[in-house]
Amino acid sequence: MRLLFVCTGNICRSPVAERLTMARASQALADSPELTRIEVVSAGTRAEPGAAMAPHSARALEQLGGTAAGFRARRLTAELAESADLVLTLAREHRTAVLGLAPRGLRRTFTLAEAAEPVAVADLSGLALVPMEQRARELGLRLDAARSRRQSGSADDVADPMGHRAAVHADVASRIHRAIGPLADVLFTSVRDRLSAPLPV
Repeated sequence: MRLLFVCTGNICRSPVAERLTMARASQALADSPELTRIEVVSAGTRAEPGAAMAPHSARALEQLGGTAAGFRARRLTAELAESADLVLTLAREHRTAVLGLAPRGLRRTFTLAEAAEPVAVADLSGLALVPMEQRARELGLRLDAARSRRQSGSADDVADPMGHRAAVHADVASRIHRAIGPLADVLFTSVRDRLSAPLPV
């Protein structure tokens, strides 16, 4: 499973999303070999490759249980966009940029809000039994089917906190954290646990 988060500079929003998502996966699948089949990366449409995470965002990330250790920014490329099973962007402009590089990726490319909200109404039946390697793509298809039920707008954009005080970075990180929750619950349920669970009486 390869997940890709995209923002502009890849030093605030998308690295926070990347590291929080990986933290959720590590927690949910700590005792499962399925964890080794998950890769979470991030990139920026105008990133300076090799840049460290913005200090305010790094602190906000750590307060939410993630770590900025070893992070280095990377630039969004067509190869990254095409190889991802699910692409989650932090604003509509980034979704447009991704689709410009990977036009056939519409059914697996969403803003973070556009993916998180439809989880509540999408048909997720049987998804927890889909192998980890196929689950993100399958979730994308189901979210795409539910996408028409909501209106995309400015509320889908997570504001860029760069240049703002620490409290703004913390607010942005908290919003990202809340959006990742329902997606992580779907993506990181162990098939092994489901198969070993007793049947309902």
